Amino acid sequence: MENKQQSNGMMKENNAVKKKVNWSVSLIVASLTGAFGSSFLYGYNLSVVNAPAGYIKKFYNETWERRYGFSVDEGTLTLLWSITVSIFAIGGLVGAIIVTPIVKFFGRKCTLVLNNVFAVAAALLMSLSLLAGSFEMLILGRIIMGVDAGISLSALPMYLSEISPKEIRGSLGQVTAIFICIGVFTGQVLGLPEIFGQESRWPFLFGAIIVPSLIQVVILPFLPESPRYLLLEKHNRSKAEKAFQRFLGKDDVSHEIEEVLAESRVQRNTKLVSIIQLLRTRAVRWQIVTVVVTMGCYQLCGLNAIWYYTNNIFSEAGISRETIPYVTLSTGAVETLAAVFSGLVIERLGRRPLLIGGFGLMIVFFAVLTVSLTLQNTVYWLPYLSIFCILAIIASFCIGPGGIPFVLTGEFFQQSQRPAAFMIAGTVNWLSNFAVGLLFPFIQAGLQTYCFLVFAGICLAGATYLFFVLPETKNKTFHEISQAFAKRNKVTLEMQEMNHCPEERKSSEEQESNFTSSVDKGETKKGIV
Repeated sequence: MENKQQSNGMMKENNAVKKKVNWSVSLIVASLTGAFGSSFLYGYNLSVVNAPAGYIKKFYNETWERRYGFSVDEGTLTLLWSITVSIFAIGGLVGAIIVTPIVKFFGRKCTLVLNNVFAVAAALLMSLSLLAGSFEMLILGRIIMGVDAGISLSALPMYLSEISPKEIRGSLGQVTAIFICIGVFTGQVLGLPEIFGQESRWPFLFGAIIVPSLIQVVILPFLPESPRYLLLEKHNRSKAEKAFQRFLGKDDVSHEIEEVLAESRVQRNTKLVSIIQLLRTRAVRWQIVTVVVTMGCYQLCGLNAIWYYTNNIFSEAGISRETIPYVTLSTGAVETLAAVFSGLVIERLGRRPLLIGGFGLMIVFFAVLTVSLTLQNTVYWLPYLSIFCILAIIASFCIGPGGIPFVLTGEFFQQSQRPAAFMIAGTVNWLSNFAVGLLFPFIQAGLQTYCFLVFAGICLAGATYLFFVLPETKNKTFHEISQAFAKRNKVTLEMQEMNHCPEERKSSEEQESNFTSSVDKGETKKGIV
C-alpha cells in the first residue's frame, strides 16, 4: 500500500513537471519573427487595397487614356480592379501547391526565409507601378505576393507545430491567426488619410511590405530549424538535440528525442508521402475530411461579406463618410483582441469548444444581423444593433474559426504526411477564397441582406460536422490524435501503424534498424527507401 502511494506520488510529480513548460527566448523570437514576416503580410495584403481603391482606379484610368487616347469604360475598369483584388488568391493557390517540395528540400525555417524573395519582389513592383506608369506591375506584384502568402500560410503553421511542446502547441499555433489580424489592422491604420491614404502616397502602402520581410531575413537565420525535421527527415540527431535545447530552454531533451523517435517507429517510414498516397491512406481519411471542412468553412463562413457591408452599415447609423475609416479601425481592433484572447485560453478550453462555439455564435449573430438590416429603416436604433452584430461576428470568428484550422492541420498528421496535408489544406483555403470573391457579388445582388442566411447555413453545417467528428487534441501527441480517429477510420491500431505509407513499406524491423543507425551516426540522408 505504501509503495502504491509512493508510486502515485511520483506519477503526480512527473505530470506536474510535464505541465510546466518554459517559454524560452528562442521559442518566442522564432514564433514572433516567423509570423511577422509571414502571416502578418497575408493579413496586411487583405486590407491594404481598400483605402487607396479610388486612387488606384484613377491611376488605371489615366494610364489607359495616356496609352490609347480615350478613357477606359466602366466595365473594363471594374474588371481590372476585380482582377487586382482576386488574383492575390490565384497566387496563393500556386504557393500552396509548390510548398511541399520546397519545405522538403530546404526545411521549414529556410523556406520562410527564402520566401521573402517573393515578398520583396512584389513590394518593389507594386510600389514602383505609379512611377513607371504601369498598372500591370501592380497586378503582377499582387499575384507574386499571393505566392508568398500561399507558401507562408503552410510553412509557418508547420514550423510552429514542430518547434512547440504539445502543452502549448495550440497557443503557439494561434500566433499565425493573431498576426493575420494585426496585419489587417495595420493595413487599416496606414491607409488613413493622415498617413498613406492619399493620392500621392498610396505606393508607400505597398513599399511597407519590405520592412517585415527584412526583419525576418535578419533574425530568423540565427534561430534553429525544426528539430523534428532535423531528426526525422535529415536524421541528424546532434542538430536536433541542439534545436530542442534552444527552443525548450533546457539541457536534458532526452524525453523529447525519445518521443519523436517513438513516433518514427510507429510511422515505420520517414519518407515524405505524396498527396495521392495521403488520400489513399485509410488511417487518415477522416483527418483529411476534417481539414477540408474546417478550411472550407474558414473562407466560406461569410467574413468577407461582413467587410463588404461595413461601410454601408456605418453610414446608415449616421456616421459621416469622413469618419467611417476611423470607425472601421474598431473592426480590426476587435479582430486582434479576439485572436489574442483565443491564444490565451486555447490550452485551457481546448480546440473543440472554441471552434464549434465560434461557428455557433456566428450563426446567432448572422440571424440577428439579417433581421436588423431588413428592418433598419423602421426603427431608429437598429443600425446600431447592426454595428454590434458586425463586431460580434468578427470576434466570434477570431476566437476559433479564424486560427484553429491551421493548428489542427499541424496536429492531425505524422511527420511524413504533414507537407502533403498542408498542401491539401492550402489548396482548399485559396480555392474557397477565390470562390467567395467571384460569387459573393452575385449572391449579394440576388439575396440582398438575406445573403447572410447562406453563411449562417455554412456555419451550421461546419459546427454540426465538427460536433460529431472532431476529437479534442489539446495536450495530445500526434500518435494519440491518430488513435482518436482510428475507430472512425475503421482501422485497428496495428493497421493504422502499418498504413501510414502503404505503397512504400519495407519490413518494420529493417526500417527501424536503418533509421536508428542513421540517427545515431548523425548522418544526413534523404530518407529511408
